Amino acid sequence: VAEAAPALGRPDSPEPVVLERQTLLAVRREQLQRTAESRFPLHRLLVVARLGRGAAEEVAGYHRELFENAFEDHTREQVSGLLLLYSNYIFHVVESCSSAIYLIIQDLASLQNQGQSALLQEIKVLVVAHNIPTRLFPEWYVVTATSPVTRPQGSAQSQTTAEVVAECLALLLKAAACIQSSEDDSEDTNESIHTLAPELLIPVETIKYLHNAEECVSPEDFLRIYLSPSQPALDS
Repeated sequence: VAEAAPALGRPDSPEPVVLERQTLLAVRREQLQRTAESRFPLHRLLVVARLGRGAAEEVAGYHRELFENAFEDHTREQVSGLLLLYSNYIFHVVESCSSAIYLIIQDLASLQNQGQSALLQEIKVLVVAHNIPTRLFPEWYVVTATSPVTRPQGSAQSQTTAEVVAECLALLLKAAACIQSSEDDSEDTNESIHTLAPELLIPVETIKYLHNAEECVSPEDFLRIYLSPSQPALDS
């Protein structure tokens, strides 16, 4: 019986490397994530407010200019998130470093002090989440809520504020996944997201409930609590 022929090539030769194809969007997201991790810890801010006399486009332009100034003059850290514009309210998610979040809350406090002429009225800070592992949104998006899903009257009143906020976070996770999926399927990575499915939008009744919740404080009150020590320093 003839012996088996020796295997071709050297036995210690490495296996050929299989190259994984990546889209430009995936590479960009990895770069943003590495940059964020190497610079500063990320934080997330949730805000609700009632629209003032200004149009929704003015509110979006105000925040866009605020983020550009924060990036150029203060933090050099990208701001991502989602601004939901309703007919009378906004729901805003902002993700960035702590100095950018603090600067945004400061600006919202000064905006509220403008009185009835301000773009936003009765601003409330819902949540400030510290040291989040990753961003929900790769960029900052503005979405106009044309026909959000409504909830039965009084359904939010039977829940605690923490439970209602948790529901909002669950919807934001779904909205973020939808936006990322849309960008993956789009050849133009600069395409803005202007619409979302109604079932992904936070109901208006929920926003009204959070806007009136006593647990949610104004930006000015939040800064006062943030800058005040919880315990006085001991002389010793």
